[in-house]
Amino acid sequence: QVRLVESGGGLVQPGGSLRLSCAASGSAFSPNTMGWYRQAPGKERELVAVCTSGGSTNYGDAVKGRFTISRDNAKNTVYLQMNSLKPEDTAVYYCNAITIVIAHTYEYWGQGTQVTVSS
Repeated sequence: QVRLVESGGGLVQPGGSLRLSCAASGSAFSPNTMGWYRQAPGKERELVAVCTSGGSTNYGDAVKGRFTISRDNAKNTVYLQMNSLKPEDTAVYYCNAITIVIAHTYEYWGQGTQVTVSS
């Protein structure tokens, strides 16, 4: 059974920084892609950033230049460094992992961690 466990959310003032972590566990689990999505109240879930096992990254337009995703493949852990945070970054952040096994795609989600940006 694959499990994604997020940590690092919390309350931060505008302009501040936070670092999220997501550790994936499971027998022989080696995700092709790991990343972060977020969902604010009343809004749809949106892409924050994703990272492939090869190190390729993709960011949502709202966070480009402020957030950085990184990944430790040996630990099956993905990190999200969030700088210059804005009130509109307030949301529940969800870790996501995708693995492809014999042409089948499996997608997993964490339970979410709250990030609140407020003075």
